[in-house]
Amino acid sequence: MATNILQSQVSLGHQEDKKQCFNEIPDRFKCLQKIGEGTYGIVYKGFDTQTNTQVAIKKVKLDQEQEGIPQSALREICILKDLSDHQNIVKLRDVIYQIEESKLFLVFEYVDYDLKKYLETMKHLTQHDIKLIMYQLLNGLDFCHQRRIIHRDIKPQNILIDKAGNVKIADFGLAKTFQVPSKTLTHEVETLWYRPPEILLGVKTYSLAIDMWSIGCVFYELMEKKPLFISDSEIEAIFKIFQFHGTPNSETFQGLEDYPYFKSTFPRFHAQDPFIVFKNLENDARDLLMQMIALNPLDRISVKQALLHPYFDSLTESEKTAYNQYNTNQYMKFFSI
Repeated sequence: MATNILQSQVSLGHQEDKKQCFNEIPDRFKCLQKIGEGTYGIVYKGFDTQTNTQVAIKKVKLDQEQEGIPQSALREICILKDLSDHQNIVKLRDVIYQIEESKLFLVFEYVDYDLKKYLETMKHLTQHDIKLIMYQLLNGLDFCHQRRIIHRDIKPQNILIDKAGNVKIADFGLAKTFQVPSKTLTHEVETLWYRPPEILLGVKTYSLAIDMWSIGCVFYELMEKKPLFISDSEIEAIFKIFQFHGTPNSETFQGLEDYPYFKSTFPRFHAQDPFIVFKNLENDARDLLMQMIALNPLDRISVKQALLHPYFDSLTESEKTAYNQYNTNQYMKFFSI
């Protein structure tokens, strides 16, 4: 009896979601289901009757007290327009703004899984699978960084992957253009478990290296099937990082005085041996990971350097070229304008 009641409640919930979906999205789309919701808005899986393709439709939350499209949404659209022709960046297919109803929709290509769900579904990934995922992820991020764009929210939920293993970086809602010299930026970026130490310590003029820290955390999660720095608060997060790296001081960490939230009263943790902590990892994987999660962002490996790391030497040239060719052509096109 209890099972029947529960099934009825779930069925009613799905019906309500679908009803809401039909009422929310533009008429040209058939609603299939709601697939996500957050502070940014709601994402639906739909079918585009004009192109006969499945799509993901993001309804952006708008401030009803303000007229027009908010600056944050315009920034995301501009960034996606610049990036989304790359094979490892999710493709923005259309932007629909309903002025009378004050509704904004971003229409994306539909991709089967995010990386979090993919890891839950694919119980066993080979080392080769992980290398292909990481190579594509770095390739997409390299394309962003060539254009001086920081993603600022790399995490498994924002990495999409289809059934064929093709990887797409998604959700550029927090992305910003990086300038040299860098201007002051907010520190409230990156989901806590993937947030780099410089952000946790309050620095405002961070660099492209913040994305590499997050990529490193994702890399570990791919290999070990668990997050690297699990925490419930910012102070717990920074202490977890210090427990691994050791608590820095002005002699071991250049520029530490520029980090406003660092306190000399922090516990004095001693660095752990990565050969013990990461004993299950092969040597090249461990070396790449350690360079990705270097405590000081100045010591962190760049995306270009990471793509050339020996960890990827076992990939065939055809596997690498499949992802590099477009990247190289677009890079040359960008700088020839």
